[in-house]
Amino acid sequence: MDECKKELLDAEDYVEGEGIDLIIVEKKERKMYLYKDNKVQSSIPVSLGKNPVGNKEQQGDNKTPEGTFWIQRKLCSPKYYRSLCISYPRPEDVKKARAKGVSPGGDITIHAQPTWNADGKGDSYTLSRNWTEGCVAVTNSAMKQLWYAVREGVPIIIR
Repeated sequence: MDECKKELLDAEDYVEGEGIDLIIVEKKERKMYLYKDNKVQSSIPVSLGKNPVGNKEQQGDNKTPEGTFWIQRKLCSPKYYRSLCISYPRPEDVKKARAKGVSPGGDITIHAQPTWNADGKGDSYTLSRNWTEGCVAVTNSAMKQLWYAVREGVPIIIR
């Protein structure tokens, strides 16, 4: 955690040559594609919300939102190692939720593994199912790749 915070404070959380400029998450495939200059650089297996079909409509529905967002900030997380915060809810998400009299939810991130899987020995277990409350989860090693390749403002499309 201290190492992560120091990287953010010293602006050492991005490596120029490894940068990507677009993230696409294909929910049906349970994969994340990392793009640079309109070319896929790599793909990463992901876990989604426990209720993965369809768009997030309200807090607690365990759905991963769909649409075009951007990376708002990087977060050092004691619960999930490191996280990339996604710009959900958008104004249209808030409007739809209010029309139903519910909260749209929030705090949607791309995050790494829970602390019990810090060593990665449980990756095959966590990647074999959808278990988040609406976030996109990757392994700690994949998060390390993303952490240094992504700047705030990078667009992310979830479909």
